[in-house]
Amino acid sequence: MDDQLIIYIVSDSLGETARAIARACIQQFPNHDNWRFERFSYINNQELLDNVFENAKTKNICMMFSLVDENLANYAKKRSEEENFVYVDLLSNVIKAMSNISGLQPIGQPGLLRKLDVNYFKRIEAIEFAVKYDDGKDPRGILLADLVLLGISRTSKTPLSMFLADKQVKVVNIPIVPEVPIPKEIYQISAKKIIGLTNSVDRLSQVRKERLKALGLTGTASYANKESIYEELNYAEKVMQNLKCPVIDVSDKAIEETATIILEILKNKPI
Repeated sequence: MDDQLIIYIVSDSLGETARAIARACIQQFPNHDNWRFERFSYINNQELLDNVFENAKTKNICMMFSLVDENLANYAKKRSEEENFVYVDLLSNVIKAMSNISGLQPIGQPGLLRKLDVNYFKRIEAIEFAVKYDDGKDPRGILLADLVLLGISRTSKTPLSMFLADKQVKVVNIPIVPEVPIPKEIYQISAKKIIGLTNSVDRLSQVRKERLKALGLTGTASYANKESIYEELNYAEKVMQNLKCPVIDVSDKAIEETATIILEILKNKPI
């Protein structure tokens, strides 16, 4: 079969949903490979819809509508019938059925799925960012981040980075180690983008001992020694004071609680 068959995708948003459905459907006709899609996006009034029908020069067309506005969808069906076009209304019957079963009225707002998709990809991007720049792997990420977390070892930097990434915040976390200079990039960004994390000596000693045991090492190493931890905390405190950044004590807080505090700080101190 050589005749070209044209499918008009008419949507009040981008039309990606309708196009995906159409492409899935044509796979059921492997003996015909001459399909053409013409997509008309952001058709949100009768005038624009009339222009679509004026554009239809041939009768060998299937109209596929993805219109959430009931009046506009009804008008599209009416015009299709007048022009003797084959048509499919992708949304009206489904929305009506959901309205009937829920007892709720649809809000009639186009493009909501795409907005969800955008948020999804932003979240994935933030998660990949957090993994890439975790634990100071690449200080260049500091200049690209929405937020930089500073703290000595075992102050919840990584879990907080991942939790905040799920909220679409791009986070770099930098360990503070007395023997290692702070990356110069820290001093090139606004203090509003920096938050310090601290913990109690007792809590850090306990957590670090558990960490050492998990690695098969002795819990008496200097890493878990309270005097060493005290020195680390003092050094970290001086660094944070120098940067004039807010500091959160995570010793008695769950990750979710600390993350909520951080989000409030970012909200009240827009960058």
